Amino acid sequence: MLISDIIPYERNARHNERAIPAVAASIEEFGLRGTIGLESRENPVIVFGHTRVEACKRLGWAEIPDSKIEYCDDLTPEQVKAFRIADNKTGDIATYNKSMLREEVRSLKDFDMSRFGLDFKSKHLEYGAERLKTDRAYNLDIVNRFDCGAGGFPTLAPVDAAPAEVQGFNHAKSTPNADKRGKACHFFIDDYQFERVWTTPRAYLDVLRGYDCVITPDFSLYMDMPEPMQAWNRYRSMALGRYWQNNGLTVVPVLSWAQPETYEFTFEGIPKHSTVATSTVGVKKDKDALTVWLDGMGAAMETLEPSRVLLYGGNVGFDFGATELIEYKAGGFHGR
Repeated sequence: MLISDIIPYERNARHNERAIPAVAASIEEFGLRGTIGLESRENPVIVFGHTRVEACKRLGWAEIPDSKIEYCDDLTPEQVKAFRIADNKTGDIATYNKSMLREEVRSLKDFDMSRFGLDFKSKHLEYGAERLKTDRAYNLDIVNRFDCGAGGFPTLAPVDAAPAEVQGFNHAKSTPNADKRGKACHFFIDDYQFERVWTTPRAYLDVLRGYDCVITPDFSLYMDMPEPMQAWNRYRSMALGRYWQNNGLTVVPVLSWAQPETYEFTFEGIPKHSTVATSTVGVKKDKDALTVWLDGMGAAMETLEPSRVLLYGGNVGFDFGATELIEYKAGGFHGR
């Protein structure tokens, strides 16, 4: 059908001008996928599809394929008017999970979605976008509840990793990628040295990509911490691990725990029968800490049944049974 024969509805209350460039870009990229509704063959006034028609005009089209035209001649004039309004308004009712939408957009490597009105890269937020600021403050724009299991913690996929060496994150930025091969990046260091990976996670993706694998951050779980703080630190560790996995990194979940009451959430989201990592740093010289470590390691082995344990800092007499154990010395650059 000739576009020149299609008549826009003169009392269309919806202003489509801002949407036309994005719709035109979509049609140019993917083709005309939707249809255009007209009142009848004798009276080809648009019922729905005003924006599509204008977008096709701007793309230089002279015709709309007949297969893309629908006629509403089975409706009364009153129904046509009502449907025209309803079709416009029902599209406005739907809402988005903005965090999920952002992640979907950012996962597309070959498409510039800003052409279609989706641009989450800009740091400028229009008035009323306070929710987006909050999302970024809590990293909800990279990991949210839809990445979490029934227990509320992000879940990780199983991994098979056996790095020859491990290296602390505090050396990651100054180490060339070529020198990271065969190594895992670990976070068995003081929290202040890696808090930045939570504050600005995107800034360290490329820094971590050079490693064969990355061990999730070992945020502290001090025994005198209130339990919600302990749970928050475990959440942050798992959330970063999920984010890294989503971006193609090989991620080894760290095992850490405190009192027995923490086992339920400290093991949440860690896959069974996977490579895991843990540390004995600070345990050997403290009898109470050693008891906590041995008890927790036993619970972890029973709950998760890991296929391999990467142990940083040396064995403290725990029997890992048939599970493969790889030990790394603490301090500096650490090999087996």
